[in-house]
Amino acid sequence: MIDTHTHLYDEAFDEDFDDVLRRASDAGVEKFILPGIDSSVFERMERCRELLSGRGFIAWGLHPTSVNQFWKEELALAENKICTDSPIAVGEIGLDCYWSKEFVNEQKVVFIEQMKLAHKLNLPVIIHIREAHDILFECMDILKKENSLPRGVFHAFSGSIETYRRIKQYGDYKIGIGGVITYKKASIASVLEEIPLEDIILETDSPWLTPVPHRGKRNEPSYLIYIADKIGQIKNCSADFVKEITTQNANKLFNLI
Repeated sequence: MIDTHTHLYDEAFDEDFDDVLRRASDAGVEKFILPGIDSSVFERMERCRELLSGRGFIAWGLHPTSVNQFWKEELALAENKICTDSPIAVGEIGLDCYWSKEFVNEQKVVFIEQMKLAHKLNLPVIIHIREAHDILFECMDILKKENSLPRGVFHAFSGSIETYRRIKQYGDYKIGIGGVITYKKASIASVLEEIPLEDIILETDSPWLTPVPHRGKRNEPSYLIYIADKIGQIKNCSADFVKEITTQNANKLFNLI
């Protein structure tokens, strides 16, 4: 399996990093994609990649919740990493109106610029969207007109089946499914019934969004097994089949083959 979205570089893993990797290996997790947030974590990301010894792959990018009055400087730093450090993807990028709308116009500029750069470099994108789907589609329409749409994944997807179908109209986009799928009141479960397994990749977003039965505790990559199990229940297939297909999907999207 591939954990396509984990923040293993977070301080939450400092004390037992080796144990976390051992449990991940025992669970069958072979590769880890480390998405960026902003320049404050860049050094930790590079160190984590070294510790993963060829199993960790970095995505550089500026996260929408890190877009503030210093966004121009932060965007320049992220773009420099994207252009010089051979990332596996551009991310985590996107739009977020949940926490604040103060810099929403700046978020749009940052998102569009990073999408264009990913397209230019033929890199996939890791997209974060929270309470901003209308703005997303405005941006996607602009990028489509300019023929600047890269391939990618919508991380922690929480939209409706109509949102999924509209996203697919823009190109080859996968859906990232994590621990939320195991929650009793998660609306994504019914949506997932209509999303083909070929469009799904697995992620933990660890140390956050921990799946049942460990909800409330720190998340980690080994918990991908619970996500795969739940998807198998929803899709009426084995967890092993889910692991096989989603791993193929991730390998293809991120050019890991």
